[in-house]
Amino acid sequence: MTNMPKHFLPLTQLYNEMDTAWNRVADIYEFECTGCTDNCCLSLFFHHTYVESAFIKYGTKMLSPETQKEIINKANNYCAQTFGPNQSSPASPVSKKIPCPLLLNGQCRLYEFRPMICRMHGLPHELHKPGYGVIKGPGCKAGQFDRHTYIPFDRTPFYSRMAGIEMAFRSRTGKSGKIRKTIAQILIDQAL
Repeated sequence: MTNMPKHFLPLTQLYNEMDTAWNRVADIYEFECTGCTDNCCLSLFFHHTYVESAFIKYGTKMLSPETQKEIINKANNYCAQTFGPNQSSPASPVSKKIPCPLLLNGQCRLYEFRPMICRMHGLPHELHKPGYGVIKGPGCKAGQFDRHTYIPFDRTPFYSRMAGIEMAFRSRTGKSGKIRKTIAQILIDQAL
């Protein structure tokens, strides 16, 4: 990614570290994602950072105008199926296994721009959340992970660093308030 804006460098460095940590633990488990029905590309995820939203939008601009138009059409379809006719007020989405609008033949068209949750999905993990103790996730169903042999994969440092990167991005851009959007909603916002 040549000529990438400098404000994305801390994010890409964090992503590289996430990928390295994820791959290390996946190798120990001998786990490889093969695209099952529990995978992140078919799961309803909300994204909560402006910096990742901006990075997705930046990546989308690298695609051809025809591809961008196709993705926006898929994003509109995704939102219609997920949130129904009142997309402006999606209070209770319908959790269906609808492919992410960025998928084409099982591959993400913005793989190097994919957000944190897409990178971290699949493996058993832990998160040390203040006031809640340790929260553990079992990993995806396809992994068939031995529940008695947990290989430590602590997401906490990644979330902490992401919070710092998000704060710096908000300060730089003047963004404020909460964000809770699917990738489809982020893509549609970009098209407006």
